[in-house]
Amino acid sequence: MVDERARHFRRLRRLRRSARRWSVLAGGLGGAAAVLTPYAGLGLPDAAWAGAAGSAIAVAAWRWVDLRALAAVPAPPALDPAEAAARSRARLVAAVERLPVGPGVLAEVRRVRSRLALRGTTAAEAWARLDRAALTLAGLAGRLTGLAEPAVREAAEADRSLRDLANRVAGVERALKLAPAEARGSLAEAHATLVGQLDSGVAAYERLVVAAAGYVAEDAHPSTQDPSAARLTEATDLLHGVAGALAELRATQTPLRTP
Repeated sequence: MVDERARHFRRLRRLRRSARRWSVLAGGLGGAAAVLTPYAGLGLPDAAWAGAAGSAIAVAAWRWVDLRALAAVPAPPALDPAEAAARSRARLVAAVERLPVGPGVLAEVRRVRSRLALRGTTAAEAWARLDRAALTLAGLAGRLTGLAEPAVREAAEADRSLRDLANRVAGVERALKLAPAEARGSLAEAHATLVGQLDSGVAAYERLVVAAAGYVAEDAHPSTQDPSAARLTEATDLLHGVAGALAELRATQTPLRTP
C-alpha cells in the first residue's frame, strides 16, 4: 500500500536537504580553518579544524553524488486516481480502527451504507428487519454461553448468508427494470423466488432472536433461591432460636433467696 512515486520524491527531497546542510557546514568549517590556521605551522587545535573541514567536504560531496544518481533514475508512474482514493480510504479506515470506538463506528457506517444501497428495492424492508434482529442478538450475545454458543455461531453465518441474498434480490430487481419484455417473465419468477427465500430466512432469524431472549430470561431467573440469601435466612432462624431459648431459660429460673 506504499506509493512508490511519492516515496521516490521524498527520498530526493531528503537527499537535497542533507547535501545542502553538509555543504553549508563544510563551507563554514573550511573558512574557519583557513582563517584560524597560523602561517607558522599547524598545531593540534588547527589540525582538528582542518580535519573537521575535510570530513564535512567529503560528506557533502558524497551527498551530492547520491542526489544526482537518484535524480537520474526515472520516477515511478503516478497512481491511478481510483487506486489512490482507495488507498487513502484504506489508510483512513486503519486509523479509525485503532481508536477505542473505531470498530463500532465503522460497523455502523457500513450498515447505513448497505441500507442506503438497497433503498427503493424489495430487499430494503427485509434488510431493516434483519438489522434490528442482529442488533438485538448482539446485545444478548454476551450471555449466550454454554449450550447456546453454537446458536450464536449459526446466527452469524445466517446473517452473512441473508445479507448476500438481499443483495442478490436487489440486483435481480434492478436488472428486471432493464430487461426486455420477452425476458421479464422468467426473471420476475426468479425474483419472486428469491424474495420468498429472503422473507422466510429473516423470519427464521427473528424467531431465533426471540428464542435467545427467552434463554437469557430463563437463565437469569433461577428456580432455586440464591445461595447467599439462603445462608442469611438460616442465620436469622438460628438467632431467633437462640433468643427464644434464652428467654425460656430466664423464665424457668427462680431467684435465689437469702436466709
